[in-house]
Amino acid sequence: MPTKDEILTALATVEDPEINKPITELGMVEDVAIEGSRVGVKIKLTIPGCPLKDRITRDVTDAVMQLPDVDDVQVAFGSMTDEERQQLSADLRAQNGAANPEMEIPFAAADSPTKVIAVASGKGGVGKSTVTVNLAAALAKQGYRVGVMDADIWGYSIPRMLGAEGKPVAFDGMVMPLQAHGCKVISIGFFTDPDRSVIWRGPMLHRALQQFLSDVHWGEIDFLLCDLPPGTGDIAISLAQMLPNADMVVVTTPQQAAQKVALRAGKATEQTGMKVAGVIENMAGFTDPASGATHDIFGTGGGEELAEALETEMLGRIPIDPRLTESGDAGVPLVVSQPDVPASQAITKVAEQIAARSRSVVGRSLPLTVS
Repeated sequence: MPTKDEILTALATVEDPEINKPITELGMVEDVAIEGSRVGVKIKLTIPGCPLKDRITRDVTDAVMQLPDVDDVQVAFGSMTDEERQQLSADLRAQNGAANPEMEIPFAAADSPTKVIAVASGKGGVGKSTVTVNLAAALAKQGYRVGVMDADIWGYSIPRMLGAEGKPVAFDGMVMPLQAHGCKVISIGFFTDPDRSVIWRGPMLHRALQQFLSDVHWGEIDFLLCDLPPGTGDIAISLAQMLPNADMVVVTTPQQAAQKVALRAGKATEQTGMKVAGVIENMAGFTDPASGATHDIFGTGGGEELAEALETEMLGRIPIDPRLTESGDAGVPLVVSQPDVPASQAITKVAEQIAARSRSVVGRSLPLTVS
């Protein structure tokens, strides 16, 4: 007959699918009962009606059934009391770097281990969000813990591109991000009617970003990628104020018009204090699969000129590939579905460059100018 200690050891391998910590550590195991080869486990859910109850049941059953002499596992559920939820929330906040009940932004501290990368562009339509989700998935595939924050409040597209569906669970003022392709994800798209426009101005936008950064339980992550809206409006300014240590990656196309607009987005860092970590040139030529000839549909040189003007480096050139668009519509990044195609390889190389840099040397501050 298995012992209670053996069962608890087995349950310590089961993680809450939203918080990503062992259920034993979170105080979710309320009781264990043993009758011969039958084991009963009662789990306290963080909130009543947890949508992941079936997964917890499966994981608990699988873990306990690994023990010798166990033939049957029965899982029952209760829910935490308000006091238990408050204590769990306080513990998670403390682990997330906040020392007070009003959760601070953990990534704003100079010694934060998380590298924040704001992905920006001067204009829409250059593939900024596509680059963001594929970079995030590529970093996750390399073994890094990655978060993706959709900061494009009006034109959010990250949920669809990452295939993240559902409503984030919240308790005691803390929100659990959804997960997709190894990345934690938060977006205003999880909270709004997809067929209605988000018509917000400065203060509401600022508050939304603040909540995404402070009230979401990101946990321990190595990278936080922030998909910014095009241009240099309220959101870009607010993000720079909240995350002064963030680095900016600017996405452009080879087209000169796109490069000129992207330059303004990059130059905005002179006023905000962010650092430009590099330039990514998207839609950099199309190779005809039949003839092998490469056609520069959007021109050439825009990325190199932008990098030179911003006094930074070219991180990579991503070729035109219709499969990038198709994969975004399907909710599976191309680096996941087809990692060996040229576009995926180019993005993976950019992710490797970003990961290889230490936090202290990523990017360079742009020289301040007086106009």
